[in-house]
Amino acid sequence: MYRFLLTPRWWGINLFAVLAIPLCVFMGTWQLGRFEDRVQSHEQATKQPAPGARAAKPLDDLLPVDTVTSGRPATATGRYADQFLVPGRGLDDRSGFYVLNMLRTDGGKALPVVRGWLPGKAGHTPVPAAPTGEVTVTGDLQASENTGTDGVDTAGGLPDGQLGMISAASLVNLVPYDVYDAWVTLQDTDSSGGAQDSALRPVPAVAPQGSGLDLKAFQNLGYTGEWFVFAAFVLFMWFRLVRREAEAARDVKLGLVPDLDADTDAEAGTRTA
Repeated sequence: MYRFLLTPRWWGINLFAVLAIPLCVFMGTWQLGRFEDRVQSHEQATKQPAPGARAAKPLDDLLPVDTVTSGRPATATGRYADQFLVPGRGLDDRSGFYVLNMLRTDGGKALPVVRGWLPGKAGHTPVPAAPTGEVTVTGDLQASENTGTDGVDTAGGLPDGQLGMISAASLVNLVPYDVYDAWVTLQDTDSSGGAQDSALRPVPAVAPQGSGLDLKAFQNLGYTGEWFVFAAFVLFMWFRLVRREAEAARDVKLGLVPDLDADTDAEAGTRTA
């Protein structure tokens, strides 16, 4: 009754099912793994002490930035150089901008340092001057921003001296020296420029991307369910097709329906004669 499974048409159906089901299971397992990784990183982030409670370490000891070192206090020594304003950044439901200075270290490489936040419009609000001479800064380490980071301006067309995204890739085109692929945000804004910097407000460090139970995490969980449903659907349809074909073969054997293939062969023989 099931000899039809060996016909060329059914070889194609069987091959599709054999390839599709493991693929769907693999993709569902992979998406589930992504969700579990995000849950684990979220748990690790919640267990970490607050940034201010951790001892500061030299910048080079914390690079490259990952989910473990992100937010850790880092220290660096150098001299402030170019200054940029980062517009369109909010704080406490107010619009404003970041004040960012490049700290040229002794090795020649520069570290982007966000000295603080100011309300108002970049370019129209007075900005406290950066301290001169050699300084040692301590700030919470952050990974370079990308197009998916909140507040990033990717439209371009900003005035000179303004920056839409804090990243080494964007800064290296604006300064004539190498830039660290990271940045720090100062929590003690007074230390970045003396008493005149009292208007600057510290920019809190943010959790590293992919370390929280955000929308993407639940998208991974949703995709997991979809792939497993696809696998079950393929298996269900294969069984349904087999059952329907077997019932049709049984009906032909019992004479309940005419054997179309036999009738066709008989008709062809009659025409030949």
